[in-house]
This record gives sequence, C-alpha cells and structure tokens, in this order.
Amino acid sequence: MASAAIQVSNVPDETQFPHSTNTETRRSTIISQVVDEAMTNTSQLSFRGVRASKFRHVYGQTARKDKCYENVKITKDAHDSNCCAANPKFLAIITEVAGGGAFIVLPLEKTGRLDLNVGKVTGHAGPVLDIKWNPFNDNVIASASEDCTVKLWHIPDGGFTENVQQWLVELRGHKRRCTYIEWHPTADNVLLSAGSDHLIFVWNVGTSTPINIIKCHPDVIYSMSFNRDGSLLATTCKDKQLRILDPRTGRVIKEGICHVGSKSSKVVYLGDTGRLFTTGFSRQSDRQYALWSQDDLSTPLRCEMIDSSSGILIPYYDPDTRMIYVAGKGDGNIRYYEIVDEEPWIHYLTQFLSGSPQRGLGYMPKRGVQTQLCETFRFYKLHATRGLCEPISMIVPRKSETYQDDLYPDTAAPTPALTAEEWIKGINRDPVLMSMKTGSVLPHAVRTFKPVRYDPVERKLQTSDKNNDKKFAFITQETVVDYRPVEMRAADAKAAKTSCNLGTKFQQTQQMWSRPTRSMTQLNMVSPTNGIHKANSIGIGSIGSIGATNQRAISGSAFITSEKAIEIIDAPLQGTELRRAYDAQGEEIRRLKQQLVLKDRRIHELEEQLQRFKMSFITDSTA
Repeated sequence: MASAAIQVSNVPDETQFPHSTNTETRRSTIISQVVDEAMTNTSQLSFRGVRASKFRHVYGQTARKDKCYENVKITKDAHDSNCCAANPKFLAIITEVAGGGAFIVLPLEKTGRLDLNVGKVTGHAGPVLDIKWNPFNDNVIASASEDCTVKLWHIPDGGFTENVQQWLVELRGHKRRCTYIEWHPTADNVLLSAGSDHLIFVWNVGTSTPINIIKCHPDVIYSMSFNRDGSLLATTCKDKQLRILDPRTGRVIKEGICHVGSKSSKVVYLGDTGRLFTTGFSRQSDRQYALWSQDDLSTPLRCEMIDSSSGILIPYYDPDTRMIYVAGKGDGNIRYYEIVDEEPWIHYLTQFLSGSPQRGLGYMPKRGVQTQLCETFRFYKLHATRGLCEPISMIVPRKSETYQDDLYPDTAAPTPALTAEEWIKGINRDPVLMSMKTGSVLPHAVRTFKPVRYDPVERKLQTSDKNNDKKFAFITQETVVDYRPVEMRAADAKAAKTSCNLGTKFQQTQQMWSRPTRSMTQLNMVSPTNGIHKANSIGIGSIGSIGATNQRAISGSAFITSEKAIEIIDAPLQGTELRRAYDAQGEEIRRLKQQLVLKDRRIHELEEQLQRFKMSFITDSTA
C-alpha cells in the first residue's frame, strides 16, 4: 500500500545519471530512493487502532427460570408504551382484562409462577396505557388510562392480596384518552400527562391541580422527556416535529423536523450533555436514529440507518455510564451505544440477541442494580408469545469482585431536590446524588417508605416519613419534672426497666444460668429435718459452725439481701437447675413486691393531689 502511494514522477530516470555507465549502480540508486519514499509515506499514515472503552465488552445475561415471573397475563394492547415499570421494591405490569383496565404489582422477591387470583389494581374504567413509579417514593405509582384519567396509587409493602380499587388521587382534565405520563426528575409531586387531545397537562399531584396546560402540539404526541434538572422538555409529535419546550410556560424554545417517516418517533434527553437522541423511520420506512444539539434542531449531529424492520424503537438512556440502549417492539435484540463529547458523538458497542420477541421493556433505576455483579443496567422483558417477564442484566466483565468505582459514579437518590412550589417559581436544581458504594449495602439497594394519604379537608396529599415523625413526636413531648428524691427515682426506673425486660430471651437465659452474689446478712432456711431455722445476723465466718443438716440447707439455699427476709426451701445438692429456677422466682417475687410498693405510693400521691385540687376548687367557688 505504501509503494502504491508513490508518484511515478518521483522515480529517477537515466537522464539524472549522465556520467554513470554502470547499470547496477544506477539500479541500486533507484531502489534506495523508492524505499526512502515508501518509508516516508508510511510514517505519514495514521493508525487509530481499537477505541478504548470500558463498556466495549458489556453483555446481557438473562435470569434463571426461578428468578423470572411466569403466568402473567400481559396486555395485548398495541399502544407503544413500556407496559412495565420497576423500582427497588416492586414490579408493575399492565395486564389483559375483560373489562376496564388493570395492572399487577409484585414484590421483586416474589418470583416463579404467579397465582391466577393475584391481587390487581382495577380502579380504571378503561384499559391502562402507561404506568410510572414515583422516583422519590417507592410505594406510589401513577397510571394513565383510556378513561381520560390519571390516578395515583399507594402500594403497601408486600403487595396486594386482593383487587384494589381505591386510589389516592384522581387527575381529570383530558378530554380524550391519556397515553403517556412522566415524573419530574428533581421536583416532588410534579407529573406530566399527554393525551390524544394533543394536550400536555403539568400536574401538582399534591393538590390535584394543573400547573400548566401545553397546547402547542397540532397532532398526537408520541413521546416526551425531561433534561437532567427538569427545566426543559423535549417532545415528538405526529407532525414530524421535534420540539424543546419550557414546561412551566409551554413556550416552544426550539423546533425542527425530526424523522420524516409516518410511524411513531421517540426522543430521550441525554442528561446534562445538551444533546438529544431520537429514533424513528425514514421516508422509505427504514428504522434510524439521530443525535441532535438542543441549540440547533435544523440538522442532526449524526443520523444513521439501523435496519428495515417495522417495530417501533424505544431508547433508554443511562446518564451514569452514558450508554443508550435501543430496543424495538417485536424484536428479540437490544442494541446499545456509547455517547461521547466529540465526533462522531456516538459509538456502536454490540447487541444482546434473543430468539423471543418482546412486547415491552421495563428498567430498574440505577440504585436498584447489583454492584457486586458489576451490573450497570437491568431490563424486565415482557415476552410477546407467552406470559413471562424475564430480567436481563447488562454486566461489565471484571475479574475483581470488589466495588468498581469507575462503573458506579454517584447516582440520583430517591430524594427530591426541590418542592413543587419552588419549581413553579422558576427554581432549577440538579438531582440529589447518592453513593452506590454505601447505598447498595441494604438488601435490594436503597428503598424508600413514605406513607401517603389524601387529606380531604386540605385537599392535598400528606406524605409522612416515619423516622421524622418519631423524632418530632419525641421533641414535642412535654417534659415532666420529677421532684422525688434521687434514690426513689433510681429504684423506680430500675423496676420499670426490669419489668419491661422480664419476658425477653436474654433475661430468661440470664435467670437460668447466672447466680446472684449478695451479702449473707440474713438467711431464712427451711430444712426437712429441722423445720424453719431463723438465723439473724449470721456472718460469713460462722457458717462453718452449723450442723450437717443446716450446712446442707445453707449450701442449697440462695442468699438474700437484708431488705426483705424470704423463706427459701432447701433444694438437693444435685438439683442445680431447680435451685437456680427457684432463686429466679424468689428474685421476681421481690421485684414485684417492690413495684407494688411504688405503685401504692404513687396512688397515694395522686389521691393527695386530687384532694388538694378539690379543696382549692371549693375555696374558689365559695369566694
């Protein structure tokens, strides 16, 4: 190849050697010049080699059969949504029902074959078209339906055991069916819903009122996606336009032709890079993808043909690894690419191949993946030919089993960065981040539990955090001053603590195997031969002067303090366990008597206080 690049004019001819008559010398000179020219051209060639990327060898791994969800009646609706949603606690799947609409919610650990009578959410009057989990509350899910409503549901831990029809909030405003919903990535209680009436409602679900109604679309809306901080919204429409909007005002910031094909197109914001990724069809109905800059939608940064299949392509973007996954409805494969900040802007990595077509794909948030397996993304594939939901893990092969910091940067936490009211005022904030190294210690990664209820008086959602509620309840308790002597307070506290812990396993074990050590100032002994012997003020040194019978009684009895004399029956020398059990019973009786004395004292104090109140009341009434 290098010799082919040499120009013919550079080869010396015989006129350049007028004084040379030796043919061999002339030939060697020509060969040396040709070799020098070839070496020069070879050094100027650029050889890039293989592009370095830590995600070049990512592969997909399907779960074992016992980790799949079988016997699921997956919906057969032709709507191009995911039909599935997952979070670190639950998996929700839209199901096929005879009338109305329903979806099931399963705990992630409830794998295997499902019962036919599993509990469903059946509150919609029409088929359910889209479902999305609240990113800041793992127990709240939103659903859109053909009955023109969007409803919010609270899912208790453990899921349902029967059908549920009671919702938290019902959002009414669309005049035709609701097709897509999307949660705000940083603001709490902000939800978007798109309908076939060409409108996008921006809801404040806390008050069940619309913040804004976007009316700039002349035709059916195909998809919508927020940028990283939720300040911009990208949409695709049937009029083949790609739009960037201000969701607060509905103003169109940028607009341009997306894909000229007649079928549905999808868009996803590429995090905080300022770029967008779209999938659609060409004029010849070839599937293609395009990469756009949010500052200029007139021409794409890159546009590539994929294949000639007819299934709609849906993109899924991972902002932590900057990888984008493209899967088509009816396809059996998942392609994935890597996004870079320079031309050609996107690199094809490889694809996950499967022989079973997919009806929909749900995905797990990054805080729910398994870091010990180097899992970077997880899909939940709904099979189109059978009732099966199959988890698919995208794994980066690594030899080390330790935590990989380069694969898991800080990811979005289940904590809102601002409230709905702050977002309405125009405040923008990036998502609150959490460490995957510390967050993945808990089972199934980081989970949230925030009980939610609708307050009909204030007409808003009330979300509570149990930990905070306990803290506030403790802080708001009134401090009661105890004016009793310190000795009495210490005895009361010790008795209360002992009475609360008597039933614990530790206390029972301690009573069985521990031996009290107390002073031998007063002993009451009962012997089979001597009857009752009372020894008052017997010292330790005088024990040896007692007879054999008394000595046996002393050795088999327990030692009691001088506060209360209790008669103890002699136990045989070999009955160690019986003796310890008897000692424990005697100790418990003593404590109960002490508690009884304290309660009697408290009752007496309360009676005196009540008497004083009566006297003061009589005195005030007579005055």
